[in-house]
Amino acid sequence: MVSYSFPLFFSLCLITLSQLFSLAISSPDQILLSKKKISHNQIPTPPLPILPLPTFSQLKWQQREVIMFLHFGVNTFTDSEWGTGHENPAIFNPIGLDATQWAKTAADAGISLMILTAKHHDGFCLWPSKYTDHSVVESSWKNGHGDVVQELVNAAKDYGIDVGLYLSPWDRHDSRYGYDLAYNEYYLAQLQELLSNYGSVREIWFDGAKGKNAPNMSYYFDDWMAMVKQLQSSINIFSDAGPDVRWVGNENGFAGTTSWSTINRTSLSIGNASIVEYLSTGDPYGRDWLPAECDVSIRNGWFWHKSESPKNLTQLLEIYYNSVGRNCLLLFNVPPNTTGLISQVDVQRLKEFRSAIDTIFSINLAEKCDINSSSQRGGKNGGFGPENVIDSDHLWTYWAPSDGKKNEHWIEFRSNDQGLRFNVIRIQEAIGLGQRIKQHEIYVDDECVAKGTTVGYKRLHRLEKGVVHGQIVRIRIKESRGVPLISSIGLHFDPFWHPHAQLSIQEVAGPNNTQMHHPKEP
Repeated sequence: MVSYSFPLFFSLCLITLSQLFSLAISSPDQILLSKKKISHNQIPTPPLPILPLPTFSQLKWQQREVIMFLHFGVNTFTDSEWGTGHENPAIFNPIGLDATQWAKTAADAGISLMILTAKHHDGFCLWPSKYTDHSVVESSWKNGHGDVVQELVNAAKDYGIDVGLYLSPWDRHDSRYGYDLAYNEYYLAQLQELLSNYGSVREIWFDGAKGKNAPNMSYYFDDWMAMVKQLQSSINIFSDAGPDVRWVGNENGFAGTTSWSTINRTSLSIGNASIVEYLSTGDPYGRDWLPAECDVSIRNGWFWHKSESPKNLTQLLEIYYNSVGRNCLLLFNVPPNTTGLISQVDVQRLKEFRSAIDTIFSINLAEKCDINSSSQRGGKNGGFGPENVIDSDHLWTYWAPSDGKKNEHWIEFRSNDQGLRFNVIRIQEAIGLGQRIKQHEIYVDDECVAKGTTVGYKRLHRLEKGVVHGQIVRIRIKESRGVPLISSIGLHFDPFWHPHAQLSIQEVAGPNNTQMHHPKEP
């Protein structure tokens, strides 16, 4: 018989009890993993998404960045913004209408979607609707045989551009307006025409605009949206309340400095002026993915007026930085004139705008830097390293720090030659896995040069101090929902940026900017 001393026996008992206790409190996953040998060559998986997430159509929409609105109709010929509904259709006669020129103008500006006002508040229809004679059928143009919607669709297809439509809910002409059932049936019938007869439509616009003296009218928005999705499953529906794209809350082309793509749709309603601030900022706790669209006209008015000129390049760039650069999409209105063409001065301004954007962002100084980070998911060869932020994929490759790190996360760019000279910093999140960043700061050689809240699809910082020179740029993520996932970072030089001459919102929008879709009675 083997004899044990009491201290040794007591120690063995404690060890055994400790192992039994550990086993008892282990999770089933831990027990399973303990029985399996984990390969050191196993590829790390992506982190879990942070809900809600964008749909495929919403992701494609966001990547467009800039799209075009075409306000065109009888108002073009009456020199007005809001028609009365009593206009004689014969006045509509754009004898030189060339939708190919519209499409070429968009393509040259890098625009991939054009939205036409198929019907504005005056009720005049730019297509031969069989439900009303207040349309191109009764116009002088092409002796009543024209169809503006079809001409746009044909021209856009030739240039690889998608089409969207605006069908005004408010109708100042049709006698059914004010009678809920009759008018909603009429509106749905016209929706069916537009979404069944003109091929793929990528965005449709709904709004709640109407004058204070307009008849009481209940719009059956739920019915309309159900019909839209039935006829065009990949379409994005725009309105104050989505369901796919929301209004930003103003028509200046500016988003809020905090801009979440998430929001609670239950707090929204179409035509509700009291929610504009909520629309602008979104909601970090929102249960719905509903990104914002910033609509603004290249001119002061929405329809073409001979007395007006387009905004200058400085104004257009200011709008771009405060819309696309704040996690939104920019909808530029470019109205055709009475001839049926986009005025040459507007065409030229759009070319200048596209050239400027290409000049600013074609060179990324970060690509020539050594890159380091606070940590990375899966270790050095895990596939989520900081080098991902300078590749060409701005959506599905990204830097992901380690889950277990509780301190702030950072990514750093170190110049390996004469230093860095730039005045714009671009940050983009991997929004396919949710919007995460709540607060961030940017340092150049340990001096804070910019700070902000949200990032989202794209955040652009034009440095208030102007051009900076430095060796080391560090971006610190101070707060986020889960670990931050950064898909792209850029250090750029904007030769058009003069911070001491920064414009106010009113200077950008114009002194008499007309609120076209959420206006006051003229």
